[in-house]
Amino acid sequence: MDRRNFLAGCLALSAAAKASGALAESGPLTRIIFPFAAGGGGDALCRVVAQQIAPILDRAVIVENRTGADGLIGIKVVKSASPDGTSVLVTTGPTMYLLPMVETAPSFDATKDFVPVSLLARFEFAVVVGKSVDAKTFKEFVAWLKANPDKATFGVPSNGTIPHFTGSRLEQAIGVPMTRVAYRGGAPIITDLIGGHIPFAIVTLTDAIQQHRAGGGVRVLAVTSAERSPFLPEAPTMKESGIDLVADAWYGMWLPAGSSKDFAKQLSAAVATALAKPEAKEKLMTIGLIPVGSTPEGLAGELAANTAFWQPIVKATGYKITN
Repeated sequence: MDRRNFLAGCLALSAAAKASGALAESGPLTRIIFPFAAGGGGDALCRVVAQQIAPILDRAVIVENRTGADGLIGIKVVKSASPDGTSVLVTTGPTMYLLPMVETAPSFDATKDFVPVSLLARFEFAVVVGKSVDAKTFKEFVAWLKANPDKATFGVPSNGTIPHFTGSRLEQAIGVPMTRVAYRGGAPIITDLIGGHIPFAIVTLTDAIQQHRAGGGVRVLAVTSAERSPFLPEAPTMKESGIDLVADAWYGMWLPAGSSKDFAKQLSAAVATALAKPEAKEKLMTIGLIPVGSTPEGLAGELAANTAFWQPIVKATGYKITN
């Protein structure tokens, strides 16, 4: 190797090292970790966000589905990741505040192990009934439950979730003991509602709305959100129907603890810009998600408020999982 090529090689290596150091310092985003399977609404949200923020941040963004243990595996991946901006977590709010409540030995602390970035989107849960329930309104449904306590069995997509504890809260509110049946997701619940195998369920509105509109044997009686859903405005909220309960659900974005607060703000701003784009809004609304966006402080406040609300409800059930 001659002197000129040697010097050129040294300069190239030096430039590469400096570039690498600069990227690590600025916190490049390379992967969004989503702790649930591909194909659902949350996965679609991640891919819309990744596609939209990549040109804003001027870097490649990929989505990795790291599934298992009700979201815990993916959460742990980001918890243990280097705080250099190369890994970011997108998951549901309930996953972040309910899992530590129900584990016998909490695997993580959402406020200590992560840096908040932004709210992403909201979605609603709904109380739905099958053909076996003679009720056209939520109030009629409550009357039916009181008259048929032996039939008070309901389905939920999984144990330890918002539908699980919403059912517990409903049980307390109307004074009728209920039997909960946990499924693997919302689709098989809808199938069993149509088939008459269970009388009612608490699922995401997205899971039920198609059959409800088609008159396919499933009726949405109420939504659990604070306000009526833009997707089904004729359905009242539970609060409007006499049950003092708001069970909002949402997706958020976090970085591992120790990450740059400045980068979190930069990423939050990129997300807000992305979610405000008409094409992103249209894609998300089509799959039943309401894009919102927020500051890091807004996400932290949302998490704190939900934790405070659900802690006594979850504690009262005594529900725990051994980890």
